[in-house]
Amino acid sequence: MSLTLRVLAPDQSVFDGSADEVILPSTTGQLGILPGHVSLLAALDVGVLRVRAEGGWKSIALMGGFAEVDADDVTVLVNSAELGSSIDASSAESDLKAARNEVSKMEGQPASVDKVKAQQSLDRARARVQAAKNQD
Repeated sequence: MSLTLRVLAPDQSVFDGSADEVILPSTTGQLGILPGHVSLLAALDVGVLRVRAEGGWKSIALMGGFAEVDADDVTVLVNSAELGSSIDASSAESDLKAARNEVSKMEGQPASVDKVKAQQSLDRARARVQAAKNQD
């Protein structure tokens, strides 16, 4: 028995296939989905979706969205997503370093739109690095 997983972004279908297990980055923590899981709707955070299918684990960097589990169908609707295998690890590391520098410059400053945007950039960069490194 397996799951049918669809990861859909506004501009593309990122993943459409079967999976034995899915781990989602929900806003309340990691959420594991196996065949026969109870139906649910979950908000997703910026993070890494992990898919176990034949051939091992695959990672997908997600930039927030929602997941719906119904019977053995998992549909993930996201703002944007990127397969870990298509991410250039060295470029992602450079982006992460730049994002960390930007956030550190704003430490001690009052909350602002720029500070929130810098933190969001750091979260996205971190997810891309994790997805790029976690390929089997």
